Amino acid sequence: MTIRESAEDYLEAMLMLRQQHGYIRSIDVARQLGVTKPSVSYATKQLRENGYITFDENNFILLTPAGSEIAERIYERHQLLSELFIRLGVNPATAREDACKVEHDLSDETFAAIRRHAHEKGTL
Repeated sequence: MTIRESAEDYLEAMLMLRQQHGYIRSIDVARQLGVTKPSVSYATKQLRENGYITFDENNFILLTPAGSEIAERIYERHQLLSELFIRLGVNPATAREDACKVEHDLSDETFAAIRRHAHEKGTL
């Protein structure tokens, strides 16, 4: 299944918010991503229709198992790549920004090789 980069960004942000606060609100997603509330409304509608999120009785966002799987995959990539870039001497802010760009386009095979190399060398 192919999912758009923007959808991955939304799901990753939602996962991070859930980890930080224990809940996910649309307004917090907008702040996290620096987008407008109408943009979040449109994205959540698409994510809900595709089975990645649901809403509870308080209108909090809940990640479905499919949404959680994508969010966790992207978040793992972001964390590992950010740390790798920082250890290579890249400024932390730039490293996080570049990791966000790379995390979406890297093949599973290449990411697995990077993860394996990092763990074998004990660098991450």
